[in-house]
Amino acid sequence: MSSKFVEKASEKILEHNKIKRDLYTELDVKRGLRNSDGSGVLAGLTRISGVVGSKREDGQLVPVDGRLRYRGISIQDLVEGVQSEGRHGFAEVVYLLLFGELPDAQELKELEDYLSPRMTLPRRLIATNILQYTSSNVMNALQRVTLALYADDDNPDDVSLANITAQSLNLIAKFPAIIAYSFRAMRNKFHGESLFINPPKEGYDIAENFLHMLRPSSEFTAQEAEILDLALILHAEHGGGNNSSFTSHVVSSSQTDTYSAIAAAIGALKGPLHGAANANVMYMMANIKENVKDWNDRDEISAYIERIIRKEVHNKTGLVYGMGHAVYTKSDPRAVVLKDKARALAKAKGRLDEFNLYTTIEAVTPGIFNEVKGSSKVISPNVDFFSGFVYDMLEFPQEIYTPLFAMARIVGWSAHRIDELINGGRIIRPGYKSVAGEDDFKPMSQR
Repeated sequence: MSSKFVEKASEKILEHNKIKRDLYTELDVKRGLRNSDGSGVLAGLTRISGVVGSKREDGQLVPVDGRLRYRGISIQDLVEGVQSEGRHGFAEVVYLLLFGELPDAQELKELEDYLSPRMTLPRRLIATNILQYTSSNVMNALQRVTLALYADDDNPDDVSLANITAQSLNLIAKFPAIIAYSFRAMRNKFHGESLFINPPKEGYDIAENFLHMLRPSSEFTAQEAEILDLALILHAEHGGGNNSSFTSHVVSSSQTDTYSAIAAAIGALKGPLHGAANANVMYMMANIKENVKDWNDRDEISAYIERIIRKEVHNKTGLVYGMGHAVYTKSDPRAVVLKDKARALAKAKGRLDEFNLYTTIEAVTPGIFNEVKGSSKVISPNVDFFSGFVYDMLEFPQEIYTPLFAMARIVGWSAHRIDELINGGRIIRPGYKSVAGEDDFKPMSQR
């Protein structure tokens, strides 16, 4: 097609599809599947996790400190319990979210022994889907390789519970290698960096193996592995209503295969409005660092944040990335947990000045936002406000920030897919009302 044809076609598409915004209000359409007060439309029930950011009093939503529970267990208690015993907890969270209860020592070992040999990718898969068809976007590569694994499965379309469980665990185990190798292949093809493939190491868990496979030296500190394990725990699950998990529900309701359902969820997370929040925070922080001369000057920082909110600087969207959340109001419990670890890592890395800049922005933004917008909305930092900084201190490139999210959230997607197949029973099909009116067919000679 010529560019003129496409341009003309695009104009027609816009003309014949655009709908007046007031019609959505008039017909009480739940745009984004959200109610007028911002709460989500109730589309299902789940026992996997619970997300609370407000409570209803006298018909109004009132802000409260955020709560996130995995199978009823507070995320703070889960993290504290694991780390107080000096061990990693992501495998334990995999067991909890998929199987519904905390494992004992023997059950956890059985899971780890099951995952370990499955972290290795088939050589022909690496050679063809990763090294031959190298993508410039790691999320695209992750999605493509996930679909390719369908061909490596002897029984890919079996939706029995046992088979889906095996497929889910296999994908959870393989995501770290897919992401690490796809990144290294991308950097080799598009940036001329040396190509290396570090095979998974026996005795390493998922966090340790990812660091080992990603880095040329395969070296990492215990603190680095601990904080990556923490990030995976915090991102593993966040209710069935988030865009990618709901996608897993929708696609699974058609009884399709696991690889198609998870690939669809990856596609949802790849969208910049869902999975790119921490990268957006880092872009914003780079701009702030460049334009604020004294990172200890609260007034100078406040003045620049005000200019961001007034759409005068940075990308002129008026957004302070990492501040505010669709559900949480007074606090995001994941951000509360990660903030403490970010402080400790910043101290170890000699970057406390940057951490203090983050905390100043955290402190001043809500008041400035409300003053400029004339709003009483309660906002606080979400997990992405600190996670990008943590990943940067771990020397992770921004190209893998969203893939890291997927490496954790594959657990939640798998749990919600299983949930849908057990409890759903009907293909998900919400209603869409036509507002096109009626028209007559015209013969070619009259058009």
